[in-house]
Amino acid sequence: MKRFELLQHELGIQFINKKLLYQAFTHASYINEHRKELKHDNERLEFLGDAVLELTISEHLFKSYPKMKEGDLTKLRAAIVCESSLVSYAMQLNFGAYILLGRGEENTGGRKRPALLADVFEAFIGALYLDQGLGSVSQFLEKHVFPSISQGQFKEVRDYKSALQEYVQEKGIGLIEYRIINEKGPAHQKTFVSRVFLDGQPIGEGMGKTKKEAEQEAANVTLKIIIKS
Repeated sequence: MKRFELLQHELGIQFINKKLLYQAFTHASYINEHRKELKHDNERLEFLGDAVLELTISEHLFKSYPKMKEGDLTKLRAAIVCESSLVSYAMQLNFGAYILLGRGEENTGGRKRPALLADVFEAFIGALYLDQGLGSVSQFLEKHVFPSISQGQFKEVRDYKSALQEYVQEKGIGLIEYRIINEKGPAHQKTFVSRVFLDGQPIGEGMGKTKKEAEQEAANVTLKIIIKS
């Protein structure tokens, strides 16, 4: 496929097994409409890529931050591989333009859907690992992901839910509960609204592209409110 020749040129990577590259960018909706052309979507590669990302990024953080504690390493890694981060990597590389989609998914804006972009990035990592091994994956990440870490992009990342829970327990001021109170936008581009309840009383709200992001923002807002009160 000509589109993938262009992608390989842009990335400076030539796949030995081109079918792995095609599969990484093939959404299930495309398979349903082109069964004679391609037989496998990217879901299995996504599963593998997730594990490969965890390993390679863990190794990078372990070597780069010898004085960082285990808990902080875990939080930093989580921020680097969370959906919003994977989406940003995929967008920087223009991966959305190469995804093979079915007509229905295409017409509903699937090419820009965050979850789909994140899945494609993980699937690409899985395909690159199978084709060329961990060394090539590390080289790719060194060029496209690791610089954002060294530049401090994730320096201020905090787990606000944990911070809120710790503060509430320390002060003995009640039990925390999170509820998704609203979902806005079309299915491929939803925004979630989460509200924090302290002993049944609503306190702070937050929005995000995923439920987890919305809960983190709600926890951040709540933490500021109860510290001031």
